[in-house]
Amino acid sequence: MAKTAPDETKDLDQLNRGILESAFRIADRVQARGLFLIVGDPAEYKFPPVLLTRKELVLVVADAKVEEELRKEGKQVMSLPRIKLTRVGKIKLAVMRSLSKGLLSLGDRIVCVTGVNDIGTVDTIMVLHIGKESEILSSSEIGNLATMVRPEIFEELLTIAVELATQGREGKSVGTLFVLGDTEKVLQLSRQMIFNPFQGYPEEERNILDPRLRETIKEYSSLDGAFIIRDDGVVIAAGRHLNAALEDENLPRGLGARHAAAAGITSVTNATVLVISESTGTVRIFRNGKIFLEIEKPGQSKS
Repeated sequence: MAKTAPDETKDLDQLNRGILESAFRIADRVQARGLFLIVGDPAEYKFPPVLLTRKELVLVVADAKVEEELRKEGKQVMSLPRIKLTRVGKIKLAVMRSLSKGLLSLGDRIVCVTGVNDIGTVDTIMVLHIGKESEILSSSEIGNLATMVRPEIFEELLTIAVELATQGREGKSVGTLFVLGDTEKVLQLSRQMIFNPFQGYPEEERNILDPRLRETIKEYSSLDGAFIIRDDGVVIAAGRHLNAALEDENLPRGLGARHAAAAGITSVTNATVLVISESTGTVRIFRNGKIFLEIEKPGQSKS
């Protein structure tokens, strides 16, 4: 006999409860620093309220209003951009944000639970050992992220990059670089390819924390060259050619000039570079000449 809609809903609710209960048992067993529940809105998953009161639980949501309401309830909450990501992509983004805020550090173990928001079910449990999980986090350098960048600047830039990678611009794929930090040295090792569209504007109008600038950055993302961004979020230039390019055997095959430039500039400066691949939509983050994180566009991965 075919199941009715109420029966299917009950099954999903039981599945969600069972997976979350199992995840908490795993977290206890491995002495996890936290359990990250990565869902759009926890209320839509019908989790038992008692499970959502566990002190080690971090709720990762994709809605500002939901985030605000949960904070008022005293919950630990973090937000992700409201865009489509793979399961692993959501986990990577949540971990990156936690590291940039200093909430996680090298050696921490965490348990992540996520699934597909469209059908309202969780189906994935992942245990991560920060600094030792090379498939998710490609370099131990990531553990020092909180000392490298200002969290709010890095988070905003990462959000812009992931949005551009997944959505493109005016229906077209976009490829570009964002160079964050060590600006004086980066400028010495680069040159302007076109007229700098940010030249002459007051700094307060060029800060990426200003929501009005987001569309401007996306508009200029089609220009050749890199964005140069000061560590306080002020955009110094766009359309900049990076003179330092690295031919490194550690750079994965198939990556082009943008990635070589990102590897090169980060090998000789203290900058962090976010690269969007025009061909695949993958966002890669470079430090010290190496990739330490990749976030794939949905459709590029089976996860």
